Amino acid sequence: MDPDKVFKALADASRRELLDQLFEQNGQTLGELCAHLAMARQSVSKHLALLEEANLVVTIWRGREKLHYLNPTPIQEIYDRWIGKYERSRLQALSALKESLESSKSDDEVMSEK
Repeated sequence: MDPDKVFKALADASRRELLDQLFEQNGQTLGELCAHLAMARQSVSKHLALLEEANLVVTIWRGREKLHYLNPTPIQEIYDRWIGKYERSRLQALSALKESLESSKSDDEVMSEK
């Protein structure tokens, strides 16, 4: 995976909209994807080419139709590498806070019994 290609592909709102369309209904033709966008077919083709290059979209030929499918793996890899590791520390901090609060509560209960 080339994260630069993925980030570049995700940087454009039209490409993100194409990915959203494929998330809603996977396996669409170019014509079906164009129906939801206010841009020329050639522009949509160029956006799809960039998404394919970033491995975010995979195409499969079915007869004469070229179907486009969302490939979420590169996004998951970015999440794992860039977001997940930061989230882990926050979750550990919340867990430690919870344990601390629970132990303080137990101490308060012991003190009130006396």
